Amino acid sequence: MKKPLEVLRLYPEHDCTLHGAFASRLRRDPERPFILFEGRTWSWREFGTTAEQAARMLLARGVRRGNRVAVMARNSDGHLLLLFALARIGAIMVPVNPEFGVPEARYVLHHAGVSAIACSAETLAVARQACEGLAPQPWFMQLDGERGEAPGLARLAAAAPRVALPEDVRADDTCLIVYTSGTTGFPKGAMHSQRNFVTCGEAFVQRMYVQPRERVMIVLPLFHINALFYSVAGALAAGCVMIIVPKFSASAFWQLAVDTGATEVNIIEAIGTILKNRPRAEFRPGHGIRKVYGVRENVAETFRNEFGIPHLIGGFGMTEIPGVTCNPFEGPVKPGSMGPLGRHPDPARPWAECRVVDEAGCDVAPDEVGELIVKTPIVMQGYYRDPEQTRAAFRDGWFLTGDLVRRDNDGYLYFVARKKDIIRRRGENIAGAELDRVIGAHPAVHEAAAIPVPSELGEDDILVAVVPKPGCDVAAAEIAQWCRERLAPMKVPRYVLLTDSLPHTPTHKVAKAALRADPTLKARAVDTQAEEVP
Repeated sequence: MKKPLEVLRLYPEHDCTLHGAFASRLRRDPERPFILFEGRTWSWREFGTTAEQAARMLLARGVRRGNRVAVMARNSDGHLLLLFALARIGAIMVPVNPEFGVPEARYVLHHAGVSAIACSAETLAVARQACEGLAPQPWFMQLDGERGEAPGLARLAAAAPRVALPEDVRADDTCLIVYTSGTTGFPKGAMHSQRNFVTCGEAFVQRMYVQPRERVMIVLPLFHINALFYSVAGALAAGCVMIIVPKFSASAFWQLAVDTGATEVNIIEAIGTILKNRPRAEFRPGHGIRKVYGVRENVAETFRNEFGIPHLIGGFGMTEIPGVTCNPFEGPVKPGSMGPLGRHPDPARPWAECRVVDEAGCDVAPDEVGELIVKTPIVMQGYYRDPEQTRAAFRDGWFLTGDLVRRDNDGYLYFVARKKDIIRRRGENIAGAELDRVIGAHPAVHEAAAIPVPSELGEDDILVAVVPKPGCDVAAAEIAQWCRERLAPMKVPRYVLLTDSLPHTPTHKVAKAALRADPTLKARAVDTQAEEVP
């Protein structure tokens, strides 16, 4: 097994753009496979040629440097063609959750001011509705194709006119705006440069000792920072193969791993718990996965002893600051820890700094709880069109994570709780304020407050406490249905508690801390998921 720096030194130096990093890896063996997707294999040469054709097509359609182009579809090879084509001309990709309803998609697409949208057949109608009133109106392209065929984007690219591609694209040009929930209840668009993307991939080679022969299976959605900045960027940096899966399927997971020869995969806590609890008849002992990023302590024994996977690594990062800490690949690994600070394969490259501070911003002693604040070379360029939130996210150059942690004497960090009003569900951050706002708009609701409660899958489930308007009757199932019609499935609350009143702070805000401290809430609430079971 090559050391991480040895892996990077297999390839020529580059300018830290996506095109430069790709061209560097392409030279080693252009005909080796780069992407596997639903029976189709892309070589490095074929992908590079098609991505440049797609870049010319985008230029011919009027997309220019700094323009935003959305992609709203399940994972596909077309995602990556679009990402690399846009980066080649200095334009920006805005990935959008394909399960968003019209209101959620409308906010992101209007806020980003997209000039074009790449959709699948199943998301086109929602995207068109969401863009009503957006001026100028974006144009649409179909991203996907039939199984085994080139994606729709590739077919459009094949007819592109021969126009010159720009030569002035730089590493610090923004290439991605990834929207993340915040305590305001409205998503915020974290801007990342091409340098951030490429550098984070190089750091992932260090994190997982990714090898050129590796086959990285991508089951997390490509609107998620993990799939983009760890799996895709890591595979690019190592010069290895990506296996793109449209959507995680627990029943098909192990067979797919065998069929594709996968060796590494990234997961979130819920996926680990689901795989642990699935029937063992689905497990395939002949799989080749030897490395998993994102396995939590509660499933590590199963993955190691039953699934036969020796390297289980956990760490910490956020949409704004990906790849901050990780347990060292060669150990020691401390169960339950987010690990110490990660690093770049080149020890001369500066990396993240972390502090654990109290409310006054003073460092706390080891094993005391405080807020984690971070300085890192892979930090967002800011929130798009939101200077106020950008300023609020930093103090004296340190990014404020809003997460409460403790650090032991060896520098290993342990997560304690979330300081912000954020619910962590299925690997996504969900703003409680957004749910409060949506549910509070129900005509029979006087007030609503969403809080996290423990889930049997790990992470959180959502409980919403609802105070009906005087004289109004509303059922828990009606609240859940209201949310289904307006929110992505992951944001629909599982538990609904109908109550006469909510606790308030002296400034008349709902005292969510008091709600979270009440151990009886979950038992008193209606489990709407249980109601759905026939």
